[in-house]
Amino acid sequence: MRQPLYVLDFCRIIVSVIKKRPESQAYNITGREEVDYIDIIREIKAATHSKTWIINIPYWLFWVLLKVYAVFDKNPPFTVEQLKALTAGDEFELIPWWEIFEVESTGFKQAIDETFNHPEYSKVVLDF
Repeated sequence: MRQPLYVLDFCRIIVSVIKKRPESQAYNITGREEVDYIDIIREIKAATHSKTWIINIPYWLFWVLLKVYAVFDKNPPFTVEQLKALTAGDEFELIPWWEIFEVESTGFKQAIDETFNHPEYSKVVLDF
């Protein structure tokens, strides 16, 4: 289970903080919706019209495959450590940040669609 936060929502929160200037306060900001990781992948697949198959494999097998891949690629796109983090079971407190910062929140499906299909921003590619 994940609690994804749309980047533009987070940007709107930052702008609100700059305007309001709350003093000595800390906020835990998480996405409003709880979404299983597989559903995130499915939604990305749908938004991008990908024909890629999604195959469920056991955790242990995926772990082994990642370890083997890392032998041949010193900078793999996904690591055993990331797999462990995805399965850690973290659940974070949800505060009503949309009320506190007076910003609208974007639904998960809409956020995925905007991320991959926005006429301007979806063409941006970041190299790391």
